[in-house]
Order: sequence, then C-alpha cells, then structure tokens
Amino acid sequence: MNESEGMRVDKWLFAVRLFKTRKQATDACRNGRIRLNDAPTKAAKTLKPGDTITVRQSLITRTLKVVELTERRVGAKLVSDFAKDETPDAERKKLCLAQLERTAARRPTKHERRLLQRFTEKGPT
Repeated sequence: MNESEGMRVDKWLFAVRLFKTRKQATDACRNGRIRLNDAPTKAAKTLKPGDTITVRQSLITRTLKVVELTERRVGAKLVSDFAKDETPDAERKKLCLAQLERTAARRPTKHERRLLQRFTEKGPT
C-alpha cells in the first residue's frame, strides 16, 4: 500500500485481527474505546505508519504501534509485521490475575480433580 496516503483506522484494526469484523472496529471507535496518538478517534480517521493506537478491551488496554499498513486481512502469524505490541507489563499482569481469579472462584472440573488426586496420591518419589 502507498504509505503516503494513509488508511482508515477501522480497516487497519480489522486487518491486524484486533476485531473479528470491521463493524466491531467501527463501533469501538464510536464508543471511545480507540485512541490514536492519545486522542479519541473516529473510524474514518487516517492512520499512518509510526502512529500509536490504544485499544481498550475487556480487561486491559492494549497499546500498538503501526509498523506498516495493509488493505487485506493478514494471518495471525503476520500481524507482528504490521503492528508492534507496546502494551505495558502491568496491563498483561492484570489480565493474568483476572484469569486466575476466574478459575479460583469456581469448583475444579472433573479433569482438574483427577489431576489433583493423582498428584496427591503419588507423594514424594
């Protein structure tokens, strides 16, 4: 893509797999969950390489730097060629803690109970 032109924010968010549909990306912009260079943005705003995008998702706020623009949706393995993840470690820890709280708040599943039982029956070897 010609980098001097730029690209719509919602198209890029969809292309780098942050949202499953372009409509979801547009709605996120409309609801104020997307920031471009620390300013609220609209879906039609032009995006250029070097810009920083902040995406507020369910539990964390992800920060991405635009490396390259693409018209087409890319595979999951190729996303790192187009976006550099600059999310702070504190945000990632928040996500891990929330996942741990979710599993700790419920009873163990049948599989987890059996694993625990095997572990406690073995004892030290």
